[in-house]
Amino acid sequence: MLNLSTLLRNDKEMEKSLRYSRSSRKSLTGTGEGRGPVVVWNVTRTCNLSCQHCYAGESADPHPRELSTEEGRRLIADLGEMNVPVLLFSGGEPLLRDDLEELIEYARQQGIVVSLSSNGTLLDSDRVIRLKKLGVSYIGISLDGTESTHDRFRGQKGAYERTLAGIRNCRRLGQKVGLRFTMTAENRDEMGSILSLMEEENIPRLCLYHLVPQGRGLQLEDSLIAAENKRKLMDKLITRADEMAAVDGEKEILTVANQADGAYLYLRLKEADDSRAESIYRYLKVNGGNRSGQAIACIDWKGDVHPDQFSFAHSAGNVRHRSFADIWRDSPVELLQMMRERKKHIEGRCSRCRWFEICRGSMRSRAESLAGDFWASDPGCYLKDEEVLAGE
Repeated sequence: MLNLSTLLRNDKEMEKSLRYSRSSRKSLTGTGEGRGPVVVWNVTRTCNLSCQHCYAGESADPHPRELSTEEGRRLIADLGEMNVPVLLFSGGEPLLRDDLEELIEYARQQGIVVSLSSNGTLLDSDRVIRLKKLGVSYIGISLDGTESTHDRFRGQKGAYERTLAGIRNCRRLGQKVGLRFTMTAENRDEMGSILSLMEEENIPRLCLYHLVPQGRGLQLEDSLIAAENKRKLMDKLITRADEMAAVDGEKEILTVANQADGAYLYLRLKEADDSRAESIYRYLKVNGGNRSGQAIACIDWKGDVHPDQFSFAHSAGNVRHRSFADIWRDSPVELLQMMRERKKHIEGRCSRCRWFEICRGSMRSRAESLAGDFWASDPGCYLKDEEVLAGE
């Protein structure tokens, strides 16, 4: 995850954050010294929509081996003991899990910051009030473009209006909320509309996701954005983030699931002789690029632990049988060990890239789904050869 706004503001408070603290890069099993990873918990596969790009391949029904409430509480206690800083409840649609609020409350009692990933359609006023009272720090709500595009992507007419109503309820009731927009070839021209909505509705955060084809999203392999178009979109996004940073210290634009964005930001500023370029590069080095299997973990509805939320094909163990700390830190499987020393294993252009220390090969799951090899170069990289292999 790259916070364009914070980097462009050159905010000195970054060093206190999970991403840019000086201890973060040194930790092989968490976000910093004495801390566990940020954990995404897909608490259910059940969803009321049918999104084209869903990495979880959600269903209308719960999985028969979904973790029970008691098992969920034991898991949360384990996460608390490992000093996990943030627990993101995801799905499917997490609001369809009957005991979600009990699990959130218990996580907050363990001192864990809780956030939520939702499609927003179920966020009526009463639910927002309860979530805010429980101490949910942030709700990320997905939008795929304008109304017709969003409804088509979500497989349900009227989804856009219900999602927008959920966003507005959060804003009206003081619950921090942000937009999530997954870029594909079909909706890339609507990024401007999403940015405008952010301004019109005074939404404080926008996360732009690069598509990682997993789950139902495997059907969208032909919808990946061409490299040149990605560069144009990033130019537009960086310009808008810079404009916002100059006038509004509260709004944030972030990009997710492509660490090439950091190198591209640096190169763009360097070419413009922007004095911020070198300090931004220093922060990118501290952040250390993709840290799946290290500072990011995912637990699915069955209790299987994965390197990140896009790597459901790879399980490191199950929390029904072993504690999370044992799986993640004390007795990690070979895959986790390899991800923590990935420079030795990544092949192709990524292995020779001059930006490896701020990218680390980006998304392994995208390499696996598109190139057929977990350790291949990430096909989602849009940097030119002369930018990547300079000096060869």
